Amino acid sequence: MNQYPLWKNLLILAVILFGLFLALPNLFSQDPAIEIKAEKGEVSAATRAEIAAAMENAGVPVKAIEEREGGRALIRFEKPSDQLRGQATLERTLGDSYQHALTQSPDLPGWVEALGLQPMFLGLDLRGGIHVLIDVDMDAAVTQALERFTGDIRTLLRNDRIRYLTVGHEDGRIAVRFREESVRDEATKLIRREFQDLEVTAGSEGGDYYVYAILPPAKQEEIKGFALQQNITTLRNRVNALGVAEPIIQRQGERRIIVQLPGAQDPARLKDLLGATATLEYRLVDTEHNVQDALDGRVPVGAALYYERNGQPILLKRRVIVTGDQITSAAAGFDQQSGSPMVSVSLDGQGARQMRRVTTDNVGKPMAVVFIESRTVTRIVDGEPVKERVRSEEVISVANILEPFGRRFQTTGLDSSEEAHTLALLLRAGALAAPIEIVEERTIGPSLGQDNIDQGFRSVLIGLSLVVVFMALYYRVFGLVADVVLVVNLIMIIAVLSLLQATLTMPGIAGIVLTVGMAVDANVLIFERIREEIRNGSTPQASIHAGYDKALSTIVDANVTTLIAAIVLFSFGTGPVKGFAVTLFIGILTSMFTAILGSRALINLIYGGRRVKRLAI
Repeated sequence: MNQYPLWKNLLILAVILFGLFLALPNLFSQDPAIEIKAEKGEVSAATRAEIAAAMENAGVPVKAIEEREGGRALIRFEKPSDQLRGQATLERTLGDSYQHALTQSPDLPGWVEALGLQPMFLGLDLRGGIHVLIDVDMDAAVTQALERFTGDIRTLLRNDRIRYLTVGHEDGRIAVRFREESVRDEATKLIRREFQDLEVTAGSEGGDYYVYAILPPAKQEEIKGFALQQNITTLRNRVNALGVAEPIIQRQGERRIIVQLPGAQDPARLKDLLGATATLEYRLVDTEHNVQDALDGRVPVGAALYYERNGQPILLKRRVIVTGDQITSAAAGFDQQSGSPMVSVSLDGQGARQMRRVTTDNVGKPMAVVFIESRTVTRIVDGEPVKERVRSEEVISVANILEPFGRRFQTTGLDSSEEAHTLALLLRAGALAAPIEIVEERTIGPSLGQDNIDQGFRSVLIGLSLVVVFMALYYRVFGLVADVVLVVNLIMIIAVLSLLQATLTMPGIAGIVLTVGMAVDANVLIFERIREEIRNGSTPQASIHAGYDKALSTIVDANVTTLIAAIVLFSFGTGPVKGFAVTLFIGILTSMFTAILGSRALINLIYGGRRVKRLAI
């Protein structure tokens, strides 16, 4: 009685060993490090040698310089102070063609890395870095949309030779004033046909005749959502340019954006980056001249040399067709004729006229989209930080002009739907869709992050020790079994977090501490049930069997209700609450496995299959 078959014991042992294996990388220390990435190509061995020489000349001790996947390089340091000195040295040594990011890298043995094992990520509060909360002016996004529609209506009326007195917008409504009723009626039909997103009505006031146009509430919400998503995309592109490893940029609520940069310690540089401006330009590709001549320094008159994102040089005409300021919307989709990925773009009135004129004359020729960004960077000159404005330009798309087009057109020739979606976001993210304001800013230093780790580890250790002592004294041998499975439960939690590459934060540590206390609840229910069976006169073996069987439904019910609470917290909570919910959810699942199956397997090994007169419980 009270014996598991061999396969079940082996299965439980295999799960535990697998958990130990996954949790193993968390035992190794985290080195302060700097990750280096080339703008184009990879970080060569010569560049790594140059970096090593620069560090040596600057007196910065380096633990190791490693070649990483994707052509990157990683510099390891012993202390965070050396890491900061190393960053300053890199700013003096490397040019704009390299990005470098402060990070932490686990010092794993080669065989652990070869198996693809990684420790769990540490959140901003444990690792240090910058937290910024940004508010997006949604009303300004709607106002900008009204201004675009106002300009387009004015252009439309002029092109159709319809005489009007004034066109303007106020209090969320566009008003066009006419002197004659018949002209107003004609304009009403035209505006309704061309601008189906607007609610158009006709009226009169003070002897004049008016056409009123408003944005429906649903369209306003769409514009606000579009503006928020566009700002997130723009900020993500700008943060990626900063080179921070594992940045977090996400929406919070209806109008706010959270930017978290683990390992970054320069808030002034981040503000400069967030305040950068960007735009787009459409240019014709110069197919009449040789790119190699331009590379050799002989750039043809009326042309300019650019580079695509893969580093491929391309020759473009200097004349700009339209810019990103004239793009009103962009959406990814599929071409109805060929089924290939495409991006649908809409221009304002002036851009539409210019685009139609150029494309009519250049059917069959390629056209390029150039992404231009201007941002402030900080350089170290003679030991002093100096800010300067840097302008970067790169070609993000090249496609052939299939037919003349104006206000609306498609960009085809894309390799995948993912590329089309990315291009649509870039087209919309050329500039911020609505003004932003930084409403909260926090900088967490590496030393404070380490203090949080130490305090969190201490709290888990104290909580675990108190529970272990209590269970051993109160339930004796059975209590020792509960202590063993409690330690295994902690290992399993860490293993699952490592497997999922989840981020551990201070609220997450709080969830682990709570799990430590809750994990023994199941064993307490089982052990008290065993005691009750013994008092009722059952044999020791029958008491063990009844204790585990009869307490199972109660344990499941209690844990399922807590699981539901954890799911609700994760679904509706913000960042810290989500971190707590994740560790709580994982801890409940692992505790049910260890407390029910793990402890039963140990009790069976101790008492099962033999005659026992009394139990040490």
